[in-house]
Amino acid sequence: MTLLEEIDARIAATPLAAGPLRSVRRECSRRLAAAPPRAVVALALRLVGRGGIGRRVVAYELVYHHPAALASLTARDVERLGRGLDGWGAVDAFGVFIAGPAWREGRIGHAVIRRWARSRDRWWRRAALVSTVPLNSRARGGSGDAARTLAVCRMLIADRDDLVVKAMSWALRELAKRDPGAARRFVAERRTALAPRVVREVRNKLDTGLKNPRHGARRPPPR
Repeated sequence: MTLLEEIDARIAATPLAAGPLRSVRRECSRRLAAAPPRAVVALALRLVGRGGIGRRVVAYELVYHHPAALASLTARDVERLGRGLDGWGAVDAFGVFIAGPAWREGRIGHAVIRRWARSRDRWWRRAALVSTVPLNSRARGGSGDAARTLAVCRMLIADRDDLVVKAMSWALRELAKRDPGAARRFVAERRTALAPRVVREVRNKLDTGLKNPRHGARRPPPR
């Protein structure tokens, strides 16, 4: 049995939940720690090609947790890893673990993200917004990038697809953690163009630290 077949069998026998899938990925990452970066990317591509969200999530995390593999990604690799995206879970894993870090580190350019934002496919439009999250998320290695984040948000400001609206809220809420002034100005200046949900959730995040606080909740004053 090849390594691909072994990993595939493990994924097929694992419940579709973050914890169990992550356990499989961690074991695979240990085994692949010394593997050549392009071999890891090739393995990920083959897993994605077999279909199923479990395989996608493990494939994306395998690349993300192998620094040399992540650093070796080309624009072609990124788009091949994103082929067939058809659900928010797969899109979010792709944006957070593959596309966002690749964009942040210059492996893909803004033109690629811009093309996704203009796509007729709702999943690619959502991917464009989710890809901004690693620019701003401290946990994902982001140092903050209001310019690139807001450029994508401006492109999709009139999009009322529910899954795109939710991704817009996520992108701006993540920015609010790093650059609250930029997020607040953007929402204030474009509140009539943004979906009401986005305005409400981002303002809640800025004022209380929560997306949907209990009635009357306010961010505690600094000590």
